[in-house]
Amino acid sequence: MTQSDTFLAAAADLLGPRGLTRDADLLAPWLTDWRGRFTGKALALASPANTGEVARLVKLCAKHDVPIVPQGGNSGMSGGATPDGTGEALLLSLRRMDAIRDFDADARQVTCEAGVILQSLHKKAEEHRLRFPLTLGGKGSATIGGLVSTNAGGTQVLRHGTMRAQVLGLEAVLADGSVLDTLTPLKKDNRGFDLKQLLIGSEGTLGIVTAATLRLLPESGDRRVIWAGLDSLQMARKLLLHCERLAGDSLEGFEVVPAHSLAAVLDHLPDARAPLVGKHSWNALIELVAPADEAEALGGTTEELLESAMKQDLLGDAVVAANETQAEAFWQLRDSIAPAERAIGPAMQHDISVPVARMADFVEAASPMVEKRFPGTRAIAFGHLGDGNVHFHVLAPAGAARGEWEKSEGKAISAYVHDLVTEWGGSISAEHGIGQVKRDELGRLGGPVALAVMRSVKQALDPRGLLNPGKLVPLAKDRATP
Repeated sequence: MTQSDTFLAAAADLLGPRGLTRDADLLAPWLTDWRGRFTGKALALASPANTGEVARLVKLCAKHDVPIVPQGGNSGMSGGATPDGTGEALLLSLRRMDAIRDFDADARQVTCEAGVILQSLHKKAEEHRLRFPLTLGGKGSATIGGLVSTNAGGTQVLRHGTMRAQVLGLEAVLADGSVLDTLTPLKKDNRGFDLKQLLIGSEGTLGIVTAATLRLLPESGDRRVIWAGLDSLQMARKLLLHCERLAGDSLEGFEVVPAHSLAAVLDHLPDARAPLVGKHSWNALIELVAPADEAEALGGTTEELLESAMKQDLLGDAVVAANETQAEAFWQLRDSIAPAERAIGPAMQHDISVPVARMADFVEAASPMVEKRFPGTRAIAFGHLGDGNVHFHVLAPAGAARGEWEKSEGKAISAYVHDLVTEWGGSISAEHGIGQVKRDELGRLGGPVALAVMRSVKQALDPRGLLNPGKLVPLAKDRATP
């Protein structure tokens, strides 16, 4: 028997027939990332049922020197959960670990395993008249472990912060198979490093998240969802400031959608309708919420906000969703931009952030610069204006072949966009992670001190480089092929 055969036999004994497979048909869907940019190979697909099995499996991998690629819902945007092409790595799925271990409605806390799907957590919270304050377009497939590992953002960061702000405790298996358990939430704990925060956003390179204790909030007593038509992104910025002044903590979401993106969605979704009769260069999707005891006042706040915005010429037209069905239809337009754009053709997607106050200026400056430097392309920005994060996508010229264009001109475009973002004091990854898409760019543009610290932490926790090799940290000893 080869070393691989010996390892696979031991892994099969450990996990049983449901826990390990080499069936090509079962493996295939999980070997390509959501965007279709990367397709790899894997030694096998492991699906442990609990943390104990994960720990024993990781120890086994360490014994046989087998790299591990952890995976949640495989809905990431940076190729962070896709193995390389060597076929040497074990693909580790956490999807079987989907139990909610504890739900404390009084404390507004929930402890759930890594494989729990975000939408399922939303439904569980709603049953107790609570809510989990993080949502995104992929909520039907994204898992808690993946959201923690990538420090996911979404459409409610403006008020509630990223996934990092929602995590009260964490359980993770480290590279040697030991289990770090910090699940018990403590409001005050001054025992040195906050180790859970070190693991959040580490993309499986420092440890494998197996469970998390998360904070919950009271359900919203009422909400108002507004679709506004605007002449420019600068106007959107002014409207955002206006909303922050008048609505205060009631402002939960502020998304911007350019005319091009709205048109793409309307073509993509057969039953979709434009919220406004007239066409506008930009659109803003605004959500205001209030607890039950303040629900009546929310209607007045919304009316005052729109009336005063109209008087100050901060918007061209606006409509308030008449009911929940219409509110969800507005949000579906926003959430469908990525798949609608994907159906059009190839594009280079850039998940970027700059200081909130400079975002409108950045988009207005960078878009024509990119289009001039790369003739035939179209720069489109949409997303979370309220927290300084937009998805800056550059659409390929008509007729461009997806894979060929992305690997040639597309790479040059991304490097140019990342250079611009860095010059503006921003980040080349606001919420989607680094993965393998941006690993080399992080090495090129990251501060030398910050990179040195990241490498030191990786070396300390995973000295053999077995955890998600080739992702996030641009190490010289990284196992993945550049």
